[in-house]
Amino acid sequence: MKIIIREAKIIDPKSPFHNQVVDVKINEGIFEKIGEKLEKDSDYKEIAHPYLHLSQGWMDSSVSLGEPGYEDRETIANGLQVAAKSGFTAIALQPNSFPVLDNQSQIQFVKQKAATTATDLFPIGALTKNSDGNDLAELFDMKNAGAIAFGDYGKNLSNANLLKIGLQYVQDFDGLVITFCQDEKIKGSGVVNEGVVSTRLGLKGIPNLAEEVIVARNLFLLEYTGGKLHIPTISTSKSVELIREAKAKGLQVTCSVAVHNLVLTDEKLDGFDTRYKVAPPLRTDKDRVALLEGVKDNTIDLITSDHNPMDIEHKNMEFDRAKNGTVGLESTFGALLTLLPLEIIISKLTNAKSVFNIEISEISEGKQANLTLFTPENEWIFAKENVLSKSKNSAFLGTKMKGKVVGIYNNKTLILS
Repeated sequence: MKIIIREAKIIDPKSPFHNQVVDVKINEGIFEKIGEKLEKDSDYKEIAHPYLHLSQGWMDSSVSLGEPGYEDRETIANGLQVAAKSGFTAIALQPNSFPVLDNQSQIQFVKQKAATTATDLFPIGALTKNSDGNDLAELFDMKNAGAIAFGDYGKNLSNANLLKIGLQYVQDFDGLVITFCQDEKIKGSGVVNEGVVSTRLGLKGIPNLAEEVIVARNLFLLEYTGGKLHIPTISTSKSVELIREAKAKGLQVTCSVAVHNLVLTDEKLDGFDTRYKVAPPLRTDKDRVALLEGVKDNTIDLITSDHNPMDIEHKNMEFDRAKNGTVGLESTFGALLTLLPLEIIISKLTNAKSVFNIEISEISEGKQANLTLFTPENEWIFAKENVLSKSKNSAFLGTKMKGKVVGIYNNKTLILS
């Protein structure tokens, strides 16, 4: 496929064209020519859009789909199409399907399902068999099959010794361990953040301590074992502080935050709407502001949608019994642009490849083209028709957005939103 993109501003600090408005010529997946007012050959498809911007393709570090086993929530094919139209040229797929992605054949299955798509799928293998926290899964075999990291989605590994062994074991092949942090005993039967709102609503609360005590424990283990650890979707100010201190010590730790924890607070819970039931829970504005500061000072490496489609049967019920999760791919960019400078957003949406040790291609002539096209202009309200996922459990319905994704170019394929 041959395309020419007109008058686009490049946002890529690694590119010699960073912050320049140029035309971009792409021939069969390669940047052929980048410059001002390029001539258009007849066989090139022309792309033009007001205030068009280009960056390296975005990658979401935490996406749940459903297939295999929960295709009613989302299929791999539709999920990757949603990701493409939301600006993502790559996703890290969580292992929380049925069966769990805990062996070589399951990793190969999901990779084959995504083999011909515009958005690349990079599977995360389960850290423990069936993600039940008892025995390590087949980590080396999954690594050879294409797994980029190992973690049990949304589950804390209570066995500290097993995590220690896992951190030591994966160092033989430069593996990355992912650990969700929430002490189940401290959490108890809590369903929302513990505080004024939970008390007012009569809902059982989850104290910040449930997250922070496990973050601290896991950082102590990392300091003892060495290796690389990724802490996903942190939600409290103290977690930010603990990780900042660990990085200052030189520990190889990275972390992410979910978009909804940056944008929303537990004040949203007043209507008992289960779309706002997520894990970790929405916290207070004090925590939200601390998370934003962590993003700005690079304590927090990545921003993720933490996209988790959930069927209506598990959301349209009493708050206590409803499952956690919100879809978020479609709303990520628009929500973030109301909060943060554009270059910080692009950095946090493209940095996942560095964390997961995936090759990055800069926007330069002769390089492989892997692009996200977007405009930072225009404000709008996120509505039901903007939810492209099969499941509709979005926490962002009715939320003000800014800017829109125009499309992606990857794997010699152009997808326009």
